[in-house]
Amino acid sequence: MTGSIRIGLIDDHPIVMAGIAALLRSVPDVTVVGRATCGADGLVMVAEASPDVVIMDLSLPDLSGLCLAQQIVEAFPAVKLIALTVNESRAYVQPLLNAGARGYVLKRSAADDLVRAVRAVVDGGVYLDPAVAEQALADVRPGQSVALEELSPREESVLRLTAQGFSNKEIAARMDVSVKTIETYRARATTKICLRSRAEIVRYGASRGWLDPSEIR
Repeated sequence: MTGSIRIGLIDDHPIVMAGIAALLRSVPDVTVVGRATCGADGLVMVAEASPDVVIMDLSLPDLSGLCLAQQIVEAFPAVKLIALTVNESRAYVQPLLNAGARGYVLKRSAADDLVRAVRAVVDGGVYLDPAVAEQALADVRPGQSVALEELSPREESVLRLTAQGFSNKEIAARMDVSVKTIETYRARATTKICLRSRAEIVRYGASRGWLDPSEIR
């Protein structure tokens, strides 16, 4: 995406909202275009402000986070949703992903992970906080147990970084190759181990321990 990334915020805690906004203001290509403190106002905000990404709390005074996510995805399918929450239970993670959310970040990790999550979802991917990633492994497919020896070192590196939330551009810079080359490595790797989407790459990475905080750097 070219130009500024437009962000909408939905959270009923003023201090949290102010902290998120301050964090995002420090990022040159990110602009906060709307704020709301409840689900109903959030829907209006999304309609009026047309954000690219909505960062939303799951505990709101009028709507559940799951209900709000479903309504936003249905009404505004181009908007990328990131849940920013204190909830680490699978009871929250999997349903939010099924509803169409593209990111799940814990509030305690926001300072380190939120901007990375925004870039990942804008790039078309999925970002899961390392602390909850394993909660999303319920539907890992049998073909994903293929041994890593089938992947070349560069193919494995590309999959690992993709699972960790890095964009193709960021991976290309890290590996000192072109974005096109990264796309080729990823296509080969996903074909070899039968992964069909970035969400499945994230699940595969979590099953391999790639999303452990000590592995992300």
